Amino acid sequence: MAGTLAITTKESIIVSKKFDALFDKMQSKLRGDDESNLIKAFELARDAHGNQRRKSGEPYILHPIEVARICTEEIGLGPTAVIAALLHDVVEDTGISQEDILIQFGPKISKIVDGLTKIDGLYNVGSPQAQNLKKVLSTLVEDVRVILIKMADRLHNLRTIDSMPKHKQLRIAAETAYIYAPLAHRLGLYNVKTEYEDIILKINEPENYEYVVSKIKDTDEARQLYIKDFFEPLNKKLEMLARETNHRYLLDGNAKDRQPFRYRTQGRVKAISSINNKLKKKNIPFEKVYDLFAIRIIADVPKEDEKRICWQIYSLVTDVYKPIPERLKDWVTSPKSNGYESLHTTVIGPDGNYVEIQIRSERMNEISERGFAAHWKYKGIKDENSVYDRWLNNIREILDEQHTDAIEFINDFKTNLFSEEVYVFTPKGDMKVLPKGATALDFAFDIHSDIGYKTTALKVNDRIVPMGFKLSNGDRVEVVTNNNQTPSEAWLKMVVTGKARSKIRASMKEERRKQGELGKEALDRKLRRVKADFELNIDELVKYYGFNSRPDLYFAIAEDNIKINLKDFEIDGKKLIIPKKDPTQPSEKKGASESKPAVNDGRKKTNILIDGEPIDTYEFELATCCNPVQGDSIFGFLTTGNGLKVHRISCRNASNLLGKYGYRVLNARWTHLSNNEFVVKLKVTGIDSGIGVIQNLINEISNKLKVNIRSFNISGDEGYFESNINVVVKNKDQLSVVMSTINKLEGVDDVQRVEN
Repeated sequence: MAGTLAITTKESIIVSKKFDALFDKMQSKLRGDDESNLIKAFELARDAHGNQRRKSGEPYILHPIEVARICTEEIGLGPTAVIAALLHDVVEDTGISQEDILIQFGPKISKIVDGLTKIDGLYNVGSPQAQNLKKVLSTLVEDVRVILIKMADRLHNLRTIDSMPKHKQLRIAAETAYIYAPLAHRLGLYNVKTEYEDIILKINEPENYEYVVSKIKDTDEARQLYIKDFFEPLNKKLEMLARETNHRYLLDGNAKDRQPFRYRTQGRVKAISSINNKLKKKNIPFEKVYDLFAIRIIADVPKEDEKRICWQIYSLVTDVYKPIPERLKDWVTSPKSNGYESLHTTVIGPDGNYVEIQIRSERMNEISERGFAAHWKYKGIKDENSVYDRWLNNIREILDEQHTDAIEFINDFKTNLFSEEVYVFTPKGDMKVLPKGATALDFAFDIHSDIGYKTTALKVNDRIVPMGFKLSNGDRVEVVTNNNQTPSEAWLKMVVTGKARSKIRASMKEERRKQGELGKEALDRKLRRVKADFELNIDELVKYYGFNSRPDLYFAIAEDNIKINLKDFEIDGKKLIIPKKDPTQPSEKKGASESKPAVNDGRKKTNILIDGEPIDTYEFELATCCNPVQGDSIFGFLTTGNGLKVHRISCRNASNLLGKYGYRVLNARWTHLSNNEFVVKLKVTGIDSGIGVIQNLINEISNKLKVNIRSFNISGDEGYFESNINVVVKNKDQLSVVMSTINKLEGVDDVQRVEN
């Protein structure tokens, strides 16, 4: 919050209108005490937030009203969640207590608000993101509405993020990319996920974002005409199918019990971030992206007719347009792990362009748009919620495991945010769903933890395979066990699922604990022999020998990794006299969070400010993974032992660093132009005419642009060449000139800046 300033009469009117609009949208859903609770929640939040304002300067109360609106209108949640959304900040930011919420609104709403308050409380104390995210994710298994409201809160914060300082925008964007966007995908919130990713792109790569937006706008008219032409021959066939289906209902005598079969069509441009990813991945210009949009055909039919109608529509489409068989995806028969159901195919449309078609029912469409929340509307339908039940059970198991730190937990959890899966079978034919990339050993642990622990061999399709063998759809897996088998550290490299990793680690910790007990007993005996007290001396010995904890010392003794000779110590009563420093041990290094890195030796002067201070006060390096140059958007990252690293915001490691270790991230910016030079690697591809390619490239870069070439290599085959060139530039503007000039050369198809 930005502070307080008396709310004006005009602002009060705006607040009232916003709530009235929310109330009108909710009215048809209100039952029992919902109406009075909704009004009471608004009045309590309005009075509690009083004159508080957001960073943008607007009254703070507008934020919970908008979060509540997103919950009902965009995610599809009901009155209980909307009431909790209105109250989600009052306990943390005002004088209202959790007990007040319980008394006024009852246990159900109180529990949700409490979950949201605990999450926000963690974010406000500046603790490491991983610990915060663990708390966020822990709420999933208590009441999913907590996380859904939190996601609505995050969405509104992103929509209004322009008023935040740039370094905070970067941290929030990275955190969203690392957990919230995958979670939105996993819960089926397609629209929320898409908007998350689009805003992340706008924050991290504003130039790319604006480029794609402008191109979409410029091509809109032509695209709409194309979609109209595409549907023209299809509409007649779809109308005929509707008449035939409705006629069949009449013949069956069920017409009175059924709505007439209707259909509608849509042509949607794909997400800005999705198009940008395609441009990067394929190294192509916008004009060469042919599948910019997807066409949907949505049928309004009863659930029992959905599959038949979807395949009939598919047949009509492929009668008109030639399909590409390998692009057929049947998520009607086997829904995705996030509940998504649809029939996808790609056809060759007018002018030879590839067109993606999505065929689904209205029920499927609502679930694809609103995900988990939409399932509650259909929860009376058998097995409708099983995809989520199975996933939530996996999360419960991960939460039940003891993780040494929150990072370990987050890594396990993210493995379960898989977007694709494989379907494999037991010898008896029972189907198991695992993330894509899962191994035979993952399968064993998925059956049962005890089976996983005792696995000695695995058979896939009646053939013995290594434990780390990656499974494919349709594989039949058999597990061979032995009661004497126990997991080893090597097993961690053979599994990918969070469940398997956490179970293996738990087993290893137990084995380590048992070994440690033997080491503890041995140390206790040694101390008793010299009449020294165990508890008086143990912590000093841990510190003296450089271990982090007592169990680590015990285990080292048991494994014979350390020799403790108490004759080397003097004894005062029952206490050992510990020397101040063990000359055989290296001196301890302070972590990055404990102190600033050592002062730079002066050989790496550059014009960067870190949190407003010259970077030369740090021991620093420009990150070699992304090679930032003057003018790139950058951030500073404090490592644990190698000083400060400066990364580009678009670095492939940025999301991981900012998402996991945001507390080590520092705001960085270039100050002014300088004479510093930076090495950038470029990849150039094109048509190999066999004559003059090398000469043209060198002539343009070295002779005409006067840019130094640090290294150059080129290879060509079958009319294609690829060249890697390291050039020395002063700033991003000069780099852009170099890339633009190379791109205009005859025969050059593409030039890209390459990360190491």
